[in-house]
Amino acid sequence: MGALAVITIGIDPHKATLTAVAVDPSGRRLGQRRFLVNAATLGQLAAWAAGWPARRFAVEGAYGLGRPIAQQLAAAGEQVLDVPATLAARVRLLGSGGGRKTDAADAASVAQAALHHPRLRTVAAEDQTTILRMLAERRDDLIGERTRILNRLHRLLLDLVPGGAPANLTAVKAAALLRGVRPVTTTAACRRQLARDLLSDLRRVDARLADNKFQLQDALAATGSTLTQIHGLGVVLAAKLLGHVGDIGRFPSQDHFASYTATAPLDASSGNQQRHRLNTGGNRQLNAALHTIAVCQARDPGPGRRYYLRKLSEGKTPAEARRALKRRLANVIYRRILADQRRPQPAAA
Repeated sequence: MGALAVITIGIDPHKATLTAVAVDPSGRRLGQRRFLVNAATLGQLAAWAAGWPARRFAVEGAYGLGRPIAQQLAAAGEQVLDVPATLAARVRLLGSGGGRKTDAADAASVAQAALHHPRLRTVAAEDQTTILRMLAERRDDLIGERTRILNRLHRLLLDLVPGGAPANLTAVKAAALLRGVRPVTTTAACRRQLARDLLSDLRRVDARLADNKFQLQDALAATGSTLTQIHGLGVVLAAKLLGHVGDIGRFPSQDHFASYTATAPLDASSGNQQRHRLNTGGNRQLNAALHTIAVCQARDPGPGRRYYLRKLSEGKTPAEARRALKRRLANVIYRRILADQRRPQPAAA
């Protein structure tokens, strides 16, 4: 007897409900069900899906709104695929339903996308890279908050101190400036008090950033990563890279990784004209991290600067030379992460 055909169960998740549709390899619907999202959802979904022993799940936005159910299924040992919402939408528009949007139609489109797209990302249970990504995103939020506080503080100090505050304002410099302020009007006194409140906020955020740096160091050390051995790549950037990359094995080659990081140019050839254009898609967080490393390496002595100068000597502009260096760095980082993940980890004490 031949092996059982694998049934694909597409899931359209929402905050309060999720809809599941099971389809066979030909795309024929075998069943559908709507579930309320609560503590019993996973058990109910598993009981319903038990009728198809050979199965896999496809979740729309498995790293977004669909993360909770996708992670629960992955932790339970199920095979789970991540279907981007844009891909599911295209499948729905190309279907015979005239683009009608219902939860069941969306779930069926998710399943159809999984049937016909061979390189969807397999959802892995959360690990240390998830912690790194959360900590890196928390740091980005704190830096954004710090920037907003400094902007407001600059605006107030411009009215309180002749010439305002220096560009590289810190909590220590702001405190020194405020100690010299002697308001002569109630309006000026209000400005000084607001500035003091902002100074307290700034100190609080600076303390949170310092704590976050220690957390990142500990989390990065737990991975055994050697990324920080690359010039221009510190703890914060290494954490961001690992957090967004996750399992490097999901990229078949360094070229696929470069495409994901938007460091590989896009082919825009037509007829006899061969040309490429800048890739403005991809993971912009990874692209920004690679840009920071490239700027650092192009500035400081070392192999990166020598490569950058060679590209300049070939007639490339500084921006083009930096993009070439970013592409080269993507290869270096891909190989380093791959080697780190393949290296045997020391046994726990």
